[in-house]
Amino acid sequence: MGELSLQVVLFLVGCAFCAGWVDAVVGGGGLIQLPALLVGLPGASPAQILATNKLASICGTSTSAVTYYRRVRPDLRTAIPLAVAAFAGSSLGAVVATRIPKKAFNPIILVALVVVGAYTVLKPSLGASTQLRFSGRHHLAAALVIGAVVGFYDGALGPGTGSFFVFALVGLTGYAFLEASAKAKIANFATNLAALAVFVPHGAVMWPIGVVMGLANIAGGYIGARTAVSRGTGFVRIVFIVVVGTFVIRIAGQLLGRW
Repeated sequence: MGELSLQVVLFLVGCAFCAGWVDAVVGGGGLIQLPALLVGLPGASPAQILATNKLASICGTSTSAVTYYRRVRPDLRTAIPLAVAAFAGSSLGAVVATRIPKKAFNPIILVALVVVGAYTVLKPSLGASTQLRFSGRHHLAAALVIGAVVGFYDGALGPGTGSFFVFALVGLTGYAFLEASAKAKIANFATNLAALAVFVPHGAVMWPIGVVMGLANIAGGYIGARTAVSRGTGFVRIVFIVVVGTFVIRIAGQLLGRW
């Protein structure tokens, strides 16, 4: 921390705040925070970047999860199994990530994001209200599959996890965007915790800057969650489309060698 200039610290803190806000509303804060860490800490290893990002992120997701729970009251009978499956999936993904080239994921992610974004734009009624497609054991099974699959993705790669959770809960199970965001935060907290369980014992976390960014992420997450709750499902849907569109542009640019 002592080696960082004030300008770099302020830059990282500002990005962490913005990431916390975006992540709380609809997920995808990693789109802001990870590149910021790469730019601000060019001498850090990939493991240090990922670990520090997870530390800052879990601060924000825990705050937004609590805020959503107090104001939206998501059904924990679905949220907790979703989070448990996400934790397990993320742990497995972190192990597999060491053996699979991450560049192989980008084309798949790009196609998935284009489909997700187009489907959301073309179906304005999607996520406007909660209309569950399953009940009982089938609903629980759907939540477990979503948690395991998206959790695995988070452990293996990461960016956009919150957005994928939201879309899966909206598109597959029938939740409204606001309700889906509330459950997604609980599940995202679990995936971040799983990653830290791997990173912390290996000493990969850069604690001083991670804690400072975490505090900024908490502020952004708190304000973002309150904004989403007060503005409602329509607002969350618009932010979701913007975030997914930004992801598409960024990943397409990477594949084309533009950045």
